[in-house]
Amino acid sequence: MLGRFMAVTVGKRWRHVLPWAISIALLVYVFGWATDWQRLRSAANAANVPAFVAFAAADRLAFFLIWTLLQALALRSFVTHVPIRSVVAVRGGSELLRTISNPLSDAAFFVGLGQLAGKRFDAVLGSALLPVVCHFVVMLFMMTLALPTLPGGITANRDVAITAGVLWAILTTITVGVRFSTTRGWRFPGARGIRSWAERFPLSRLRPFVLGFVGLVLFDVTIQKLASAAFGISIPWLALAARIPVLYLALSIPTLGNFGTRELTWAALFADYADRDTLIAYALATNAVFLLINLALGLLFLPRALQLLAAVRSARREGEALPEPLLHDPTDL
Repeated sequence: MLGRFMAVTVGKRWRHVLPWAISIALLVYVFGWATDWQRLRSAANAANVPAFVAFAAADRLAFFLIWTLLQALALRSFVTHVPIRSVVAVRGGSELLRTISNPLSDAAFFVGLGQLAGKRFDAVLGSALLPVVCHFVVMLFMMTLALPTLPGGITANRDVAITAGVLWAILTTITVGVRFSTTRGWRFPGARGIRSWAERFPLSRLRPFVLGFVGLVLFDVTIQKLASAAFGISIPWLALAARIPVLYLALSIPTLGNFGTRELTWAALFADYADRDTLIAYALATNAVFLLINLALGLLFLPRALQLLAAVRSARREGEALPEPLLHDPTDL
């Protein structure tokens, strides 16, 4: 019994420590060995800084707005009718934690939504995952359609081809496993949970989410092309469409504000279109702009988000629905 307890404790500690160890190792490698700071400064000085900042800021704000609205729509459609303004306030407050870690920010956001929805955390998590799945599928289709059009085709772009192949294999395996577990009695691990989750969201009600993310990924690719051009990097639109999904997969690795991961991945994915130091400079500048915007959003919305959640908890204890005086635009300071 003691040995099992110690093993569980050590396992939990490793799950907490390992992401930070990975982050520190990436930061040390990218900014300690892989970066020529003199050339990086030269690349940054040659950029059209006002245009780059405007495009990068537009990209981050669009992601914040679209993701928040779609997650609010999922919550209102499948869980409970909460005010969109309240979801915006909670999401905005959680952005302060995104300066440290994406998973930490998402966890805080889910907890906030759970408080708004009366601590129905299972339903909230299910509805919050719906936009994630839709975004994943849309990006996978975009990457697959763009792959054959890249110079050299599949043979010359094996990184994209392998990534797309692995993702399609995972998606197909899950779909077939869940289907056969229903019709043929197969025992597929987790099939029952996946099936019960999917049955909550009929395809006829997913159109707004699919269309929303189609628009978002097209905007993202376009704005990344404009931002990189402002930095003196000419990357074809289709190359961005094929490789940006790979970037997002890499950014799922928990690191400190994505520093290290974005620079290393961007330099590897687009090495054919600029020298390494220019690509790292672009990715570093992008991370810096995103960091400042996340900080600004967090500081803007955090007081209202904390006030709202405290009032919601108090109202729930007293049997009220929601505190009406707080249901107003969170930007009205």
